[in-house]
Amino acid sequence: MNIQLPNSPTCLVLYSGGLDSILACKILQEQGIHVIALYFITPFFGYKLKEQEKILMKKVLADQGIQFEKIDISDAYLKMVKNPEHGYGKYMNPCIDCKILMVRKAMKRLGEFNASFVATGEVLGQRPMSQRKDALRIIERDSCADGLLLRPLSALHLPPTDMENKGLVDRSKLLGLTGRGRKDQIALAGKYGIKEYPAPAGGCVLADPILSRRFKRMFELWPELDVNECLLSQMGKHFILSDKSWLVIGRDETENAKIVSMIREGDIKLGLTAGPGPIGLWRKIYSDVNADLAASILCRYARVKRRLEEVRLSGPGTENIKTIRTVPASDETVNRYRI
Repeated sequence: MNIQLPNSPTCLVLYSGGLDSILACKILQEQGIHVIALYFITPFFGYKLKEQEKILMKKVLADQGIQFEKIDISDAYLKMVKNPEHGYGKYMNPCIDCKILMVRKAMKRLGEFNASFVATGEVLGQRPMSQRKDALRIIERDSCADGLLLRPLSALHLPPTDMENKGLVDRSKLLGLTGRGRKDQIALAGKYGIKEYPAPAGGCVLADPILSRRFKRMFELWPELDVNECLLSQMGKHFILSDKSWLVIGRDETENAKIVSMIREGDIKLGLTAGPGPIGLWRKIYSDVNADLAASILCRYARVKRRLEEVRLSGPGTENIKTIRTVPASDETVNRYRI
């Protein structure tokens, strides 16, 4: 059992759900420090759990006794990701600016939670862009967290923080992990009885080669891309038609339902009249000049291929707008417009 000592400090830990951030919580908890895990939500990571707080809280609290708080920073994150001061990684991942934003948000909540400092699960040298020694220093400086940002897993390779100098944290009980190896973390997980944790692949879709390429193209076309559209970008098959309108087609029943739930004013929904099949969402439409093209692309993904298909186009809260009879698009046409 983890017991908070009288007058012991409270710490806000940036919690990703991964093993390193869980270990950071446990190392501090072991010193009697009250740990609050901050789980940040953006359109690019964490959003699937936005409406599943009870599930995540149960996973964290029941097994490890860690207080959990989720914080949606989608709007601020979206603004940052379009023009990160420190640039992108291999794909469209703004790792340094991402961490700066989250630490800065945590720093602003110290008073709200009566906390003394912020901690992360960062490991020196584990990630090439954001966990170099110079990058760790940039993150601390630019997030206005000088002296108040602790990395418990690699603390012995970094300068002492204010908390260590004041005796609020016992530096001798912190660690000196470095590099990409996981052996030490896995051993610590056994020590703390942590049995379930995800693989260290990371959950940010901005580091995905296909999705990052799609996001780059879409930000170029539509700099005003919003949270709804960033989420929509991560499901289905995507097409930019000749008039720069955007067509999304569901790949299965689950995606069809999600796409339908995201339809809003101005969108057109496409569906086969003959029965079940793919659902399409057509957005950013300036005219119906490409209605036949959108319908033919939808038909291309029907399970049962017919020489001629009928596609119903409708809008949110309206009856049928129009019906188009068309043939499935050729592979050449599909490849020309797909992103």
